[in-house]
Amino acid sequence: MSTDAAFFPRAPPNVNISPLAPFRISIMAIVIQSSAFKQNHLIPRKHTGDGDDGSPPLSWTGIPAQAKELALIVDDPDAPTPEPWVHWLLYKIPVETDGLAEKIPPALRVAAPGGALQGKNSWPKGIGYRGPAPPKGHGLHHYHFKLYALDVQLDLDPGIDKAALMAAFDGHVIAEGELIGTYQR
Repeated sequence: MSTDAAFFPRAPPNVNISPLAPFRISIMAIVIQSSAFKQNHLIPRKHTGDGDDGSPPLSWTGIPAQAKELALIVDDPDAPTPEPWVHWLLYKIPVETDGLAEKIPPALRVAAPGGALQGKNSWPKGIGYRGPAPPKGHGLHHYHFKLYALDVQLDLDPGIDKAALMAAFDGHVIAEGELIGTYQR
């Protein structure tokens, strides 16, 4: 028996403990994609602040059976701000949902998917999706569409910010996936 066994207990089924970061548990992966753009490729203009500014269609697979709810955060870590610029918060997404239609309207409560709520983006008084609009000449920006499967149903009001959403689901993420799109001016 190696000495590592005394310090690192066995992982539960479907959980991997990375040898590079022994105290970080990796969770199951969700595959998230869009018919509008591929991973690490350009987000079409119509889904940006230079176009119609409508949300892109998204689809996903790999939601665990024990998931109770989904949450989506879209942000831009390349923004010249202290924190990533938030483009979209959509939460209380029913687990039966396997994607989002194009152009989800900017309302606190959305009709489809039923029961889903939207939170604050980084624009003043902003609710719902706002597309890429990086500063001109700032270079290529990366937009992270992160979907989280949660093991609880969140008791949240519409219109919360990213920090409140992340605090609410802290310790309850059982799977996640990420799609990255790019854009520059």
